[in-house]
Amino acid sequence: MPIKSFRGLIADGGQDTITLHTNTGSTGYRIVKFEMMANKPGTENNESTMKIYKINQTTVDNTVDFSDNTLLAAGYYSDSANENYGWKGSVVFDNEIFNQDIYITHMETVGSKAMNYYIELEQVKLALDENTVATLKDIRNITQANE
Repeated sequence: MPIKSFRGLIADGGQDTITLHTNTGSTGYRIVKFEMMANKPGTENNESTMKIYKINQTTVDNTVDFSDNTLLAAGYYSDSANENYGWKGSVVFDNEIFNQDIYITHMETVGSKAMNYYIELEQVKLALDENTVATLKDIRNITQANE
């Protein structure tokens, strides 16, 4: 299936929306790549957490909770301006198929620097029953978030 890529720069405490929804919901997506890179790599101390959610976030933080069923992916990035310390990072993402918009958040803990992201999503044609299940999951997630 086709791969769609998205990239951007998010300010500390910011959130980006990747618009994916369609009128029919018959196109699904699965994350196949999620990468992070500092805005000025190797020149500043940086410690960032980025997360991808299935619903809009009212607050942005650096807490990662894999039991949150709205969390699709999380990434941690650390870089130092000191040449003796290299960068380190970790990215984890779910193999779940979704058919609605996704939301990317960024929190930087040692300052207020921006962070780049790059995401590749595999497009998946959904059968009517798969479309219904994905849409119902999204409705349930939105309802639970608003309670």
